[in-house]
Amino acid sequence: MKTNTSFLLFATVLVVVLIGTLTFEVCDGAPHGKALKLKFYDKTCPKAQQIIKTVVEDNAGFDPFLGALLLRMHYHDCFVRGCDGSILLDPTSKTQQVELQAEPNLSLLGFDVIDDIKTQVEAACPQTVSCADIVALVARDAISAPFGRQMWKVPLGRRDGRVSRASEAIANLPSASSNFSALLQLFVHKGLNIIDLVALSGAHTVGIAHCDVISRRLFNFTGKGDTDPSIDPTYAKSVKAHCSANSKNIVEMDPRSSFSFDTHYYKNLIQKRGLFESDASLVGNPFSAKLVNQFQNADAFFAQFAKSMKKMGAMDVLAGNQGEIRKTCHLRN
Repeated sequence: MKTNTSFLLFATVLVVVLIGTLTFEVCDGAPHGKALKLKFYDKTCPKAQQIIKTVVEDNAGFDPFLGALLLRMHYHDCFVRGCDGSILLDPTSKTQQVELQAEPNLSLLGFDVIDDIKTQVEAACPQTVSCADIVALVARDAISAPFGRQMWKVPLGRRDGRVSRASEAIANLPSASSNFSALLQLFVHKGLNIIDLVALSGAHTVGIAHCDVISRRLFNFTGKGDTDPSIDPTYAKSVKAHCSANSKNIVEMDPRSSFSFDTHYYKNLIQKRGLFESDASLVGNPFSAKLVNQFQNADAFFAQFAKSMKKMGAMDVLAGNQGEIRKTCHLRN
């Protein structure tokens, strides 16, 4: 990927001003999310959020990785056409693949939870609550469940999109092998900044990854059978031992802490134990490295993660008369 040096220099200088003393008080929401409201369904479907919370918590009791699955679904939805539920749509043509069929989305899970919630919400309030809002709420509720409190607020009022293209998912989703410049350029293009990049990357503190995603980094980084030198050798050895037998094996994204939404991910980055190249790149830039250090503090991380999630969740949303409210989340009306 070509990088516009002047553009990145401007973004970096802007970020230096924004960071200041790293108090993280500067990025609370995005202008294009003003149509969203915290109490959007209070009159039209007052039971909606409780229904969603109950279903998520019931399922979380059986699946400790549910938070990671639903958070990833929300990310993958928002980075393509904004947070419009387009990630949920099934194909209707043999010639036009949808987002769900794109390579980065083939391992997405948790759709059964969305379908269960939609069925119950439709029974309570027909064609009132969008699938896009459900995706945003389940991500919050699944991560929040172990804490017994809401970890961030979710403004509501998104409408569901009618368009879903695999090609757009491939073009817009961050890659595990992305370098820092590519990541920053993508985030800035979406209206996010370096603070959001480092905070939202903290989602990698929960969940698992398939070995084939990191195979090149481990076994053939430069095409000479070598390992990425930016990864701790001891950590690389342990991951290679697990992945060499079968590329379909899975590994923890945050070793020894992949069930807990915490700051352990940032501690790993400092020790050169980030699983992906994109993770490792965060300590290679001086400004993002400062943020990585700062986010080892739980209060700093949770506060900024909440702000960045609100900001991401408002990206390019459809509202008002745009889009639709689907009756079934995986089908257009």
